[in-house]
Amino acid sequence: MNISLVEVLFSFIGGLGLFLFGLKFMSDGLQAAAGDKMRTILEQGTKNPIRGVLTGTLVTALIQSSSATTVITIGLVNAQLLTLRQAIGVIMGANIGTTVTAYLIGFNLQDFALPILGLGAIIFLFVKDKRFQLIGQAVFGFGVLFFGLTIMGNGMKPLKDLPVFINLITNIDNNAIIGVAIGTFFTFLVQSSSATIGVLQQLAYQGAITFEQAIPILFGNNIGTTITALLAALGAGVVAKRAALSHFLFNLFGTLIFLPLFLIGVFKPMVVFTTNYLFMLIPGFAGSWDTLNIKLQIAQTHAVFNISSAIIHLPLVAVLAFIVTVLIPDKDEGIESLARPLYIDHRLLQNPPFALSQAARETLRMGHLAREAFTNAVQYFHTRQESLVDKGRTLEEAINALQTEITDYVVLASQKQLSEEESNHAYIILQSLNDIERIGDHCENIIEQGTVATQERVSFSGEAQQELEEIIEVTNNILLLAFWALERQDTSVAENVLNHEEMIDELQETYRRNHIRRLNEGICNGSNGAVFLDILNNLERIGDHCRNIGEYVLGEK
Repeated sequence: MNISLVEVLFSFIGGLGLFLFGLKFMSDGLQAAAGDKMRTILEQGTKNPIRGVLTGTLVTALIQSSSATTVITIGLVNAQLLTLRQAIGVIMGANIGTTVTAYLIGFNLQDFALPILGLGAIIFLFVKDKRFQLIGQAVFGFGVLFFGLTIMGNGMKPLKDLPVFINLITNIDNNAIIGVAIGTFFTFLVQSSSATIGVLQQLAYQGAITFEQAIPILFGNNIGTTITALLAALGAGVVAKRAALSHFLFNLFGTLIFLPLFLIGVFKPMVVFTTNYLFMLIPGFAGSWDTLNIKLQIAQTHAVFNISSAIIHLPLVAVLAFIVTVLIPDKDEGIESLARPLYIDHRLLQNPPFALSQAARETLRMGHLAREAFTNAVQYFHTRQESLVDKGRTLEEAINALQTEITDYVVLASQKQLSEEESNHAYIILQSLNDIERIGDHCENIIEQGTVATQERVSFSGEAQQELEEIIEVTNNILLLAFWALERQDTSVAENVLNHEEMIDELQETYRRNHIRRLNEGICNGSNGAVFLDILNNLERIGDHCRNIGEYVLGEK
């Protein structure tokens, strides 16, 4: 290997590394600054496919990462917060939004990389406000991105004179499929379509490749970027897998449509026509296709390809959804699927506010399982149906598994830089998890007492039965109120939780005294008494844990 090739490789690898680091650092800062608003925008801006495309474009343009938008979208689909059709619209928009990076590269901002870097570092290191620190992080990453491009571009200058590279590029002239394969593989390798486009623009700018040689690689880049979504969906549910597959098929079909048009000489005139007559208001645009530098020409081609592909596929969203539904059929996973987290996804940890919001949702889902466990336990105590014992055991195992999963997830999210409000949010989630898990344990205890009552042939007097019904009803109400207060962070409801807990304490004390009286009068025997008192104790403890949740909402703990 001659020295020039070594220098090219070192400059390319180092510059690409800085580019990828800058892109990720910038995207992470922008995502953290946007916080949970991204989820809200995606959920509310996808009522129909057209709005979904616009929303996906906007979000991706803001956070500068189509992969991040796609991963978040798949997370929302997996949590059943978006339908498959809504997700397909967002993914189409993400493809359009990612073209913004290519335009920024085309404007030759590399000349300002160092001052941008310095400004970002000053804001990030010396400004105390967390929101401004995140903005500083994004600015610093932006500067690193362009500094990496400069190094990479300078290093790639000798490529146009290297025989190995010349032969490779010449092969693309003879067989465009090779270019598509190169673009697909390289984008899969670096996990960033923006990086592939950046390299392509720099190579063209240095004269190492022509515009015609760059286009097949550009098409391949759009296929390769879907790998991130496919990987993100591996551990997700069926609908999320369908969303990821639709992303792959959408980009694959786009290439299958436009590659032949390029080969017969139709695609480039289409891009030129669009540039000259439809995109006249682009910043830095001087009047026609011929006035654009080749980096902006590639950016323009990238945009026309993705926008045209979206326009073609938009009326076919339902067809695309049908295809992926047939390819990935539903699975009957049974009640055991309860133990699998629905809302949390480790890929969302890059955005701590969003991650905590999802953890809160998963915690509420765990709370609803605990309330279902309570209803199931009470029903078993009344009917003694053996199938309810198995259901109770499944619910208890699901609650325990979810507590572990959510706790680990919140701990990981808390390792990021959190604001005081976010830290409090994480604390409330972790504390609530412990109380919900204990509620599940007390429901299991009630089932065990039902089994004891069956074995000992226990039957309660009418008065005892009525007392149990009354305190069970109050306990059911406090469970509803506690989880409502936790979900809405409603202090007035939390106050009501505390009132109900005091009511349960009073009822327990009164019914305990009544029970002792019945024992003394011979109305109840010792076996009845043990079961009755144990049931009262478990109901009172459930009330205590609900009170804890209410106090977390009130900020008293």
